[in-house]
Amino acid sequence: MFPLRPARETDRAALYRICLETGASGQDATHLYADPLILGHVYAGPYLTHAPDFAFVLEDQGSGEVTGYVLGVPDTAAFEATLDREWWPPLRERYPDPAGIPREDRTPDQRIAHLIHHPPRAPQAVLTGYPAHLHIDLLPDAQGGGRGRALMTTLLDALREAGVAGVHLGVGESNTRAQGFYRHLGFRELGRAPGSVTFGLPLT
Repeated sequence: MFPLRPARETDRAALYRICLETGASGQDATHLYADPLILGHVYAGPYLTHAPDFAFVLEDQGSGEVTGYVLGVPDTAAFEATLDREWWPPLRERYPDPAGIPREDRTPDQRIAHLIHHPPRAPQAVLTGYPAHLHIDLLPDAQGGGRGRALMTTLLDALREAGVAGVHLGVGESNTRAQGFYRHLGFRELGRAPGSVTFGLPLT
């Protein structure tokens, strides 16, 4: 058994830290970003705020520190609409839109700022069968030993209980270790885009 529990508001700083320290295809991205919070604003914070019932964390048995998380939403389209109304507007005031800077010239922070101003939409073709989506990240010391599987199982069970038909996720094209992990859990590849692969898992 692993010490898993629902995420709490007091975990927000830990979630942002883990997001940053796994933000380079599972590797530490601290050196890449001038603003240590910007990744968390996109990939962690909105889930804790707007889908707390589907946010779970892993605690280190010795220190009690949060060392991993899984964050999900049962209805991606509704979640995207909520973020458009409530989450992105204040962040857009804080981070300028780098639209006038050529993509190849943007810093890592500016690339994430672009997502804040122009958040990608999940394709309807994916949402039809896999309306939920998730993110999972574990610090290196917490990886292995079944901890990632335990986090995934906890979230997938919660999504099933909510009556969700299926869940999808995106993973970096170069992150072959994560791709193997998802395939082992039964996810199948749904499609590819430059730099990323989308996987899906039926839940009913």
